[in-house]
Order: sequence, then C-alpha cells, then structure tokens
Amino acid sequence: MLRELRYVEKLPQTGSQGSPTQKKHELQGPFELPPGPEGFSFALFQSTGVALSPGHRVELLKNSQVFDRLLEDIRAAKHSVHMLIYIWRPCALSDRFVEALSERSRAGVRCHVVVDAIGSKDNTDASDFNRQVAERLTQEGVDVHVYRRLKRRVWGQLVGRSHQKIVVVDGRIAYTGGFGIWKTWEGDGLKKDNWRDTHLRVEGPEVRRFLLTFCQHWLESGGGLLPLEDFPDPEANRGGGAAFIDSFGRMGVTKAERLTRLAVAAATKRLWIANAYFTPPSAVLEQLEAKARQGVDVRVLAPGPKHDVRLVRASQRSTYARLLAAGVRIWEYQPAMMHAKTMLVDDWLCVVGSTNLDALSLNKLSEGSLVFEDKEAARELEGYWEQDFQHSKEITLENGGRTNPWRRFARRVTQLAGRDR
Repeated sequence: MLRELRYVEKLPQTGSQGSPTQKKHELQGPFELPPGPEGFSFALFQSTGVALSPGHRVELLKNSQVFDRLLEDIRAAKHSVHMLIYIWRPCALSDRFVEALSERSRAGVRCHVVVDAIGSKDNTDASDFNRQVAERLTQEGVDVHVYRRLKRRVWGQLVGRSHQKIVVVDGRIAYTGGFGIWKTWEGDGLKKDNWRDTHLRVEGPEVRRFLLTFCQHWLESGGGLLPLEDFPDPEANRGGGAAFIDSFGRMGVTKAERLTRLAVAAATKRLWIANAYFTPPSAVLEQLEAKARQGVDVRVLAPGPKHDVRLVRASQRSTYARLLAAGVRIWEYQPAMMHAKTMLVDDWLCVVGSTNLDALSLNKLSEGSLVFEDKEAARELEGYWEQDFQHSKEITLENGGRTNPWRRFARRVTQLAGRDR
C-alpha cells in the first residue's frame, strides 16, 4: 500500500496585527513522496493527471546526434510526420530537413510543421517564418503553420509562446529535447558556436501524448483535425515507465513546476540538474537546500561565460551563495553555451525535455518533458555529466559564488516574467 504524500509546510508569518504576511500555496515547503517508481508515479498522477506507463524504449542523443537519427526516421516514415519547433532558421541543417520532408510528402506521407512566431522569426523578412523555407516546404505539399502570429506586441503575446521541441513519426516514434533547426546545434558542444545539449528518442505508449500536444498547437495555428490513422494503437515495448508532461502558462502552479518539485522530492541519494537557464523560483531553491542538508548529493550544471542572455546568467549566479551554503555543488560549463534541460534522480529516474528552470518556462511558456524510469539511461546520463564536469569549473564562494547588487537586480527582473498578470 502506498504511503500518502506528506507535506511539511511552513506556517505563515504574521504581521503586527496578526494577519498572515505569507500566503500558503500549492506544494509549499519541503515534502516527501512514497518511495520508488510506484510511489513517484502515484504522486505524479495526483499532481499532473499523468502516471508513469510501462513499456518504453528511450534512446538518449547528445548534441548533433539527434539530427542523423531524426532524419533517418523521417526518411523511413510511411504515414505521417508532425513537427512542433521553436527555432527553425535557414541554414544547411534546414536544407536537410526540407529535402527529407519534401521527399516524404511527394511519396504520400502527411507532413505537418508548426513553428513559433518568435523563435522562428526571420529578422530580415516581414513574415513570421522565413518565406523561402516556408515556400519550399509548401510547394512540396508540406503543411506549414505559425503558432500565435505577432499581430500586436503586447505582453501576453510576447511571453505566451511555444518553446516545445517535438517530432512524431508515424505515431510511434517521438523526439524531444533542447534542439532547434539551426547551426547552433550542429556541433559537439565543445566550441563556442556549438551549444551543448541533450535530447531523446522514445517509442511506447506515451508517444500518443506527444502527438496530442502537437495537435493542440496545430489546431490553434489553423490546422484541421488529424485523421484517425495518425493515432495508431499504442505499442508497449520491453522498457520502463514514462510520462510526457506538457505544460502551458496558467494561473497558479503549472505542470512544469509540479514535475520539477516532484522530481526533486523523489531524490534520496542523488539529484543532478543540468539546465540552460537556471534561476528557479524560491520554492524550488528551498527544496534544493533541504535536500542537500539531508545528505543528498545535489549538483547543478549551468552555463558559464558562453551565455546567450547576460541578464539570465547574472540571475542564475544570484542563487549560488544560498545553495553553496546548504551544501549544493555547482559547476559552470566553459567551452560553449550549455543548453541541456535534464535531471537525474538517484540511479533510476531521468527527466529530459525543453523546460528551463526559470520563471518564464515554468509559468508562461508551452513546455514539455519526458520523465522516465530507466537505470541504463540513468547510467548514460551520469556519463554525460562526468564528461561535462571535465569541461566545467566548479564554483565556490571564493571564485564566483557570492552575490552582488547586479545579480540580485537581475533575479528580481527575471522572476517578474513569471508573475500572474
């Protein structure tokens, strides 16, 4: 019998008149989960409506490995290819995808593409998505739509974006991670212009949930209902449990933050986090501090000097002093922008997806991550971290871990993006 979730909540502080000055909120304070995969799945179902379902085969893909594998599957597609991409820009890599999709479309395969209006905006063109790329795809029968075109530059339009990276082939294979269709992701993550990233390929029942997320973006972007044959009966493999958690901006705590909080809570021995924009809300920082003080090996791998958003890096570094004081170990990746969004819990639970640990991703953007139990994949992810540590600098209070007014200001600004408006 599963133990009930036990929440250890802080009592609200009171002001001089006895009125609460700190509101209680969902998942406030450190809390414990029932043990193991079954207990985590039970908690995940209560919090997100999705439990770990068995029968998944997961393949981790590092840096540009994802493109060769993905293009191989696209070229072998028999019925459908559905792509939801945040960044797609003209380059040699784009040409490879245009050619593969065009060939499949001419062969009678339904090919659908949705790109985000901001992530894939061409600054040299008045259109939302590069006209040349869109026209080449459309001429070959590929159906292309733009997610939430920018009609008015209002706050809600600027932050209510889709940051998802999803590809579904024949309704049976799905991809996600941090990749975009752009030369930034073509290298090995060891040169300043080639970002370090982690992605995955998955087969199993949760592929249908990937496709459902695509459908929601497709319909909002003006696409029609997909035919029944795009949703084949789920096939279970010999593999572990997995759940695809998609998250959309909303009032209160999103599914992205719930998944993050639950993954942290599940750690009893190890919690390793790699994240491109590591400036989580105070509730998550409090959890990380509590885990470290309990003796859990908590490590954070974040971008170093090669960062694409200076303000976010300053905000990231504002969290270091309190985490280091609690016993968290922190590394900054040196050769290139570290763009991965992964978590490793103990020796069995992994999280890989598009979700950054910042206020924008956790509260406003459309994001998706696969959480799965797989000891072999966990060992492989551990190997990724060990390799990355060799190219990283460990941060202490003496060599960059102290905060300052600029970093505190940056954190206040980045946290504003997640406030309900």
